Amino acid sequence: MPSFDIVSEIDMHEVTNAVDQAKRELGNRWDFKNVEADIELDDKGITISAEQEFQLEQLMDMLRMAFAKRNIDARALAEDGESKSGKLVKQHLLLKQGIETDMAKKIVKMIKDGKLKVQASIEGDKVRVKGKKRDDLQTAIALLKEAELDVPLQFNNFRD
Repeated sequence: MPSFDIVSEIDMHEVTNAVDQAKRELGNRWDFKNVEADIELDDKGITISAEQEFQLEQLMDMLRMAFAKRNIDARALAEDGESKSGKLVKQHLLLKQGIETDMAKKIVKMIKDGKLKVQASIEGDKVRVKGKKRDDLQTAIALLKEAELDVPLQFNNFRD
């Protein structure tokens, strides 16, 4: 029986490259000369820091541009909170991986509401879709691509 998996994954190597690219751009920009600003990648996410609020927004834009150049969906970044320590303003960004249970239920409901001849089931942090015909599965993929979800989705493990 044909099937495929719906997942939400990020290539961490590309994220590292994107952060390095944004750091290089930070070093080259004249409006950040003599400004204490930084972009750091750790296990849990990315921390950006700057002296002013508008500089923080510019760093965020640089990071999004670097993500776009590396074909990483910017929806994989989730703002975790802003803090002010001393003369720096910091923003922590989480990297979202895997499909949360609520989002998985929403995806399954969407597929069922689409009246497609497929069955969707939640398996951990992914959703498996099975159907008798390959065309039905491709219709399900098209339905999900058109939907405006706040999670980047990939479709893999397509079996015929």
